[in-house]
Amino acid sequence: MSIQRFETGPRMSQVVVHGDTVYLAGVVASNAAGESVTKQTQDILKTIDGHLAKAGTDKSKLLSATIYITDMKTFQEMNAVWDGWVSPGNTPARATVEAKLAAPQYTVEIMVIAAK
Repeated sequence: MSIQRFETGPRMSQVVVHGDTVYLAGVVASNAAGESVTKQTQDILKTIDGHLAKAGTDKSKLLSATIYITDMKTFQEMNAVWDGWVSPGNTPARATVEAKLAAPQYTVEIMVIAAK
């Protein structure tokens, strides 16, 4: 089976497609760094939509999601955006973890796996 990679750099690829499975690297809010959890989550989900489209799929085919937030007190704020975005009836398996992220301007990071 072939492997396709998109936005590949020396450390990682943003998108990897193997067979009928699409793996996304963790996505942070590059256009909303330092802004509210709501704005960062909106920016991240827009980026995820774009990555999935490049790979020939969409959010209705999500299999799993891992969400990292820097403060569990913002869980409901992030969920308000997520719940409005996720495809009804097609919700993925999901985990949300409180974690220290690589750069302090980011408060949310989301990584997903989808079917093609």
